[in-house]
Amino acid sequence: MRIHANDGISANGKEGLEKAGFNVSTNSVPQAELIAYLNEEKADVLLVRSATKVPKELIDACPRIRLIGRGGVGLDNIDVAHARSKGVLVINTPGASSISVAEMVLAHLSGLMRGLHQSNRLMPATGATGFKELKKRFGKGRELRGSTLGIIGFGRIGQWTARYAIGCGMEVIYTDHTCTIGSIEVTLGGASVAIPVERVTMEELLARADAISIHVPKQPDGAPVLGAAELVKVRPGTFIVNTARGGSVDEDALLAALSDGRVAGAALDVFVGEPEPRADLLAAEGLSLSPHIGAATVEAQARIGDELAEQIIAWSKASVSQG
Repeated sequence: MRIHANDGISANGKEGLEKAGFNVSTNSVPQAELIAYLNEEKADVLLVRSATKVPKELIDACPRIRLIGRGGVGLDNIDVAHARSKGVLVINTPGASSISVAEMVLAHLSGLMRGLHQSNRLMPATGATGFKELKKRFGKGRELRGSTLGIIGFGRIGQWTARYAIGCGMEVIYTDHTCTIGSIEVTLGGASVAIPVERVTMEELLARADAISIHVPKQPDGAPVLGAAELVKVRPGTFIVNTARGGSVDEDALLAALSDGRVAGAALDVFVGEPEPRADLLAAEGLSLSPHIGAATVEAQARIGDELAEQIIAWSKASVSQG
C-alpha cells in the first residue's frame, strides 16, 4: 500500500509505517500538481499538515485514495464531509501537539508583557547608541504572576495552556460551549494537584482578562471569535495571543485596537493570508509574530508521526480482516 505524506512525517512515523509494509513517499508536491502525482503513483493514503489543501476536487479526482490523515488538530484544510460521503476515512492527531502549542502561547505572552518582541528588533539597530533610551522605553513590563488569563476554547490545547499559566502563577478563567470543568490537574513535584479554574461567559472573560488566548476551530460561519464588537469590550491594556486559526481575530479590528491602545500587544502565529500575510500586519509595532509554528517542535512531530502510523496500521489490519 502506498502512502504519500505531502507535508512530511517524522522519521519515527515513516519507519513504523515502512516496517509494517507500507511504501512511504515524503517529497513535497505543489498543490497544482498533486492530483496528477497521486494518480500516477497510485497512492492509497494521503497525509497532510496545514500547508496542503484537500478539497472536493482532489477527492473526486483521486478515487484510489482511501484514507486522508492530518498531522495536527484542525481539519479546516480538508473537505471532511465530502471525503466521508465518498467512503474515505479522515483521521487526525488531536492530542499530539497540545503541549507544543501551549508552550508557544506562554512564550509569546511572556515576551509581549516584557516588550521583548520590540526590543529584540531595536537592539541590533540602536542598542549601541541608544541603550539608555531603550532601557527606559522597555522598563515598564508586566509580570505573568498575578495576572488573569482568559482562554477561549477549553479543549486539549486550552487545558494545557491553563496548566502552564497556572505554573507561572496566573489565574485562569475560560469560556467554552461544552466544557464545564471546575478544576484542572497539574503535576507538581510528582504529585497531581487539582487547581480551580472558572468557567465564565464571553462578556465576563473580555472584561476580566489581562491576557486572552484563543483555542477554537474555524467557526461555521467563518466569523472571527474576536471581532470589532468584542475588542471594544476587552479590558484596556490587555494582551491577545492567537495560535488557533487565521481569522479567529479580525485583523483590521486588531490593528485598530492596537492603534488606540485598548490592546497593549498581540501575538499571531496564524494569518488570514497564509502563506502570504498582509504587509501592514507584519509591520505593526505591537505584534509578536511567528510563521504558524505552534505545533512545530521535534517532540510534537515525533508524537504526530507515531500517532498517524498507529492509526493507519490499525485501519489497514481492520480492512484486511473485513475484506
